[in-house]
Amino acid sequence: MQDLTDGVTRFHRDVFPAKADLFARLATTHRPKTLFIGCSDARVVPELITQSDPGELFVIRTAGNLVPAYGSGRDGIAASIEYAVAVLHVTDIVICGHSSCGAMTALAEGHDLSDAPVTADWLRHADAARARAAAAPAASGADRVAALVRANVAAQLQNLNTHPSVARALADRSVTLHGWVFDIATGTVEPVEATLAAA
Repeated sequence: MQDLTDGVTRFHRDVFPAKADLFARLATTHRPKTLFIGCSDARVVPELITQSDPGELFVIRTAGNLVPAYGSGRDGIAASIEYAVAVLHVTDIVICGHSSCGAMTALAEGHDLSDAPVTADWLRHADAARARAAAAPAASGADRVAALVRANVAAQLQNLNTHPSVARALADRSVTLHGWVFDIATGTVEPVEATLAAA
């Protein structure tokens, strides 16, 4: 915890003064243009990857960058998507997967998640991705994980389409969807092809 409190001190002393005007504006204005849905993985920091200032991204982070298909239940992910699209009127939505994803590795390698039953249940939202990846099997374990990461981004884009606010925004062309895969080792971002998202 000391690392965090030391970080807050450094932020207030070294960072905040240079951005004081920005934070003064942000205190009364919230108009991000992009909804960024990424993985909870601590190595994947949306603002760092995109070099965005505070206030530019509306961020949702979930294990495996999973977006459950819209349903009758109410949850924080659906509410955040709806708020970003219907209230904040974001113009772009990015779903960003990444290399060495623990969630995708667990699925690709068939890890025993019996000690993490809630996690195992959550990962069912990647079932369509598993089916996509199985249709084009990769040779090695690393290739299987990479293929599943890409297939998962495509599948989550499809799940995103089931949310009414997103479907309406797509119909009136006020929002654009993007799929990305971030490679941790190289810092590169690769798009997920639209044809894969539509498969």
